[in-house]
Parts: sequence; structure tokens; C-alpha cells
Amino acid sequence: QVQLVESGGGLVQAGGSLRLSCAASGLTFSSYAMGWFRQAPGKEREFVAAISWRGGSTYYADSVKGRFTISRDNAKNTVYLQMNSLKPEDTAVYYCAARTRYYSDNGASYAYWGRGTQVTVSS
Repeated sequence: QVQLVESGGGLVQAGGSLRLSCAASGLTFSSYAMGWFRQAPGKEREFVAAISWRGGSTYYADSVKGRFTISRDNAKNTVYLQMNSLKPEDTAVYYCAARTRYYSDNGASYAYWGRGTQVTVSS
């Protein structure tokens, strides 16, 4: 079955960096667009970033543009989220997700989801 497993979360001070990874199995990874979403306590899930199936196109939420970078390695079936200049408001559980064809900022359109990794940014 399809599995998406996130890793790389943790506790970091404001201004610091983290790199999240999401390892995929059970699907033809190179045929799927990938997205990162996050959910903070008491808030709805929100879109963070997405990348096309080949990696040639990326899309970011305004709140992370210029600070976060999404990338993928289709040979390793892995998508990454490099997070720099972290802020306390970036604190959330981060999820990766997969959908066929084109990337999207609509979480409901993603077919597969990981269980998430916690990112906590202290002030």
C-alpha cells in the first residue's frame, strides 16, 4: 500500500532552519505531484508548498515564500522542504501529500497523506 513517511521535524529557535523529508513507497513516485501542508493547534490545515511530478514547477503559500524551498529526488522517492528563517508562527505538524497529475494548494485533492512531523519554533 501507499506510504508517505515524514521526518526531520524538531525544536528550533526562531531564525533557525530545518529540513523535512518525506519518503514515499507503494506508488510510482515520479508520476505524482507532491505537497506540504501544516496544521497548528486549534487551526485548520493550510497549504505550504507543492512541486510538480518532475520538479520543474513549484508553488508556495505567501506566508513561506522566500523562506521555504520544496524539492524532490525521484530516484530516492523523496520530497524535501527546506525551511529557513523560521518563525514561531511556523509551529505546526507538517504533512506531505501526493496527488496525480498537477500540483494544487487544495488539500482535498490529494489522495495520499503521511502522518506528519512536529515542528516547533521557539521565540
